[in-house]
Amino acid sequence: MYFMQFSASQIAQLIHGSIEGDADITVDSFGKIEEAKSGQLAFLANPKYEEYLYTTQASIIIINQQLVLKQALTATIIRVSDAYTAFATLLDMYQQVQNQQLSGIQEPSIIHSSAVIDENVFIGAFAFVSEDVKIGKGTKIYPGSFVGKNVKIGENSIIHPGVKIYHNCIIGSNVVIHAGTVIGSDGFGFAPQQDGTYKKVPQIGNVVIEDHVEIGANTTIDRATIGSTFIRMGVKLDNLVQIAHNVEVGENTVIAAQAGISGSTKIGKNVMIGGQAGIAGHLQIADGTKINGQSGVVKTISKTNTTVTGYPANDFRAYLRSQAVVKNLPELEKRIIELEAIIKKLHKDT
Repeated sequence: MYFMQFSASQIAQLIHGSIEGDADITVDSFGKIEEAKSGQLAFLANPKYEEYLYTTQASIIIINQQLVLKQALTATIIRVSDAYTAFATLLDMYQQVQNQQLSGIQEPSIIHSSAVIDENVFIGAFAFVSEDVKIGKGTKIYPGSFVGKNVKIGENSIIHPGVKIYHNCIIGSNVVIHAGTVIGSDGFGFAPQQDGTYKKVPQIGNVVIEDHVEIGANTTIDRATIGSTFIRMGVKLDNLVQIAHNVEVGENTVIAAQAGISGSTKIGKNVMIGGQAGIAGHLQIADGTKINGQSGVVKTISKTNTTVTGYPANDFRAYLRSQAVVKNLPELEKRIIELEAIIKKLHKDT
């Protein structure tokens, strides 16, 4: 991955690090620590990979400030308070440079005459921008995307190939939406009829996605029946996540792949939801809740900063205690059989 040539001193300045070794050595690409070559920049954040610190060919390595080296290194070291965050900062800068190279409107694409397109916007080939759309400065819309009527997109957002944004939805600034995602499809609303059929309930609301949100590939976020489905600032959604109508996902919440949130549920701030977890409708999930993967939440969680697991989801510590009991069931069964035999003998003797 090429990203121009930078010296250790320049990189250290960007990430506020301290240098040990040759400050003038340069790198021109990134590499994983276990396979990096000379001229590449690597990082070490996970202790599981520490062994590679002493064998890697990387020219510069970013490490945590408190890491104690077990032997001398040939590479130049940049110490920072958080190596993972520092490396992410550099990758983000690299990506920004790449994105800044894109601007203008590719052909063929269809842009309605009433659409308002700000400066430095990129619109890729085969994109469709409907009437009364507003697109903010520096936003990139990649090929094959659809932007519906009266959609508003803020500044410096990235809409990857094949994204579909239905009418009236609002996308904030610095939002990233990955390929194949659908924003604003109809919520699942059908009224059962006496004859056994279902009458569709029109979904006339929209979806509001606030600033600094990232949405993974092939995720779906349904429009509200009335009002808005809200994805608040800083939320991060993985691939293949389903958000139903009138859901609200609170600030800085993260949701892993294949999780599903049913209609009208309100998720608090800084919640962490594991993969394949499911949350029933019309519930409240308190701030700071952690929901383990494959859990099924069927009732409101009112206490903040709790961890739940299992189906139906229950307190994680209580779950661990119950698992300890289950583990001992064979021995407990054996003891019960022995006690029953003793009691039976006592009765017989009397």
